[in-house]
Amino acid sequence: MQRKLGERNLPNPPVVQKLDQLFFKLECCKVYSLTKTPKLANPIPSDSKSIAVLGAGAWGSSLASIASANGHDVKIWSRSGSASLADTVKDADIILSAVSMKGVSKIAMELQSLSIPENAVFVTATKGLEAETACTPSQIWQKTFPTHSIVVLSGPNLSPEIQQKLPSATVVASYSATAAELVQVVFSSRHFRVYTNLDPIGVELGGTLKNVIAIASGSCDGLQLGTNAKAALVTRGLTEMVRVGVCWGAKAETFYGLSGLGDLLATCNSPLSRNYQVGYQLAQNKTLDQILIHLKGTAEGVNTCSVLVKRSREQNISIPITQQVYRVLQGEISPRQALEELMERNIKPEYND
Repeated sequence: MQRKLGERNLPNPPVVQKLDQLFFKLECCKVYSLTKTPKLANPIPSDSKSIAVLGAGAWGSSLASIASANGHDVKIWSRSGSASLADTVKDADIILSAVSMKGVSKIAMELQSLSIPENAVFVTATKGLEAETACTPSQIWQKTFPTHSIVVLSGPNLSPEIQQKLPSATVVASYSATAAELVQVVFSSRHFRVYTNLDPIGVELGGTLKNVIAIASGSCDGLQLGTNAKAALVTRGLTEMVRVGVCWGAKAETFYGLSGLGDLLATCNSPLSRNYQVGYQLAQNKTLDQILIHLKGTAEGVNTCSVLVKRSREQNISIPITQQVYRVLQGEISPRQALEELMERNIKPEYND
């Protein structure tokens, strides 16, 4: 039969019924998927945590602001402040240390004499090595509080950018997955993405060792050596970091993540980095004493370099870039002389470990 203009061939009733059922199922699935999709918002937990932040410098203040914005009860302590240490850590679920490396052992001993909640998690955001023992901050905290979980927080996190709420990412690492996940939830926000990791020594060493390479990188830029030289320096510096880290018990792959390569790239390329500034100004013929007097905050790479050279000699670890940085810091040679000595080393395969 010929169809008239404007008429449509309609499906028979059983087909219509099946189509209606299909559309209903699709709409149900659509609603269900929308309710299950996580939204990119500040993950404020239903139970607010009590956070004690030790250290009111730029880094400690930045982390305190993130936790506070996420709805947690945050108390900040510093030696120059009015709050007592005992009141700050009382009933704390998380105790975050952002003090300089030289102050870690002292503050840990002071806390040992106080009443610390049994389930409190310690978070260390300090990057460095203790001069006397070559211990990392997490090792000091674990030795002092052996029954508590210790979490390392480290990544490419320049404090001024964090304070401006520019997008950043970091890593929280612990031998306790539960502790790492707790800290992840507390500090995650739409501006600050937090990943977990189960290699705390690797995460910690990545953030610590890169400071030495950042000094060298600053000198490279100060001498205007160009992009090729900078790329070679950072790449070979990463090789040294992996070599040391594996020897000290870290996983090699950790150094290719945020706390290793990520932090290395940020610190080696930003004038905001104090360690970069030390190297840059050394290349401008300033003395180390002159630089440190006017530097805002602590350049942990200076102390780390000395500890690392001593430890590497004892363990026969090859760290040619670090050794040259050490000699520059000691005033034995200039940054340009250090460059010449690195370039004149015996030729070798790229991978020779």
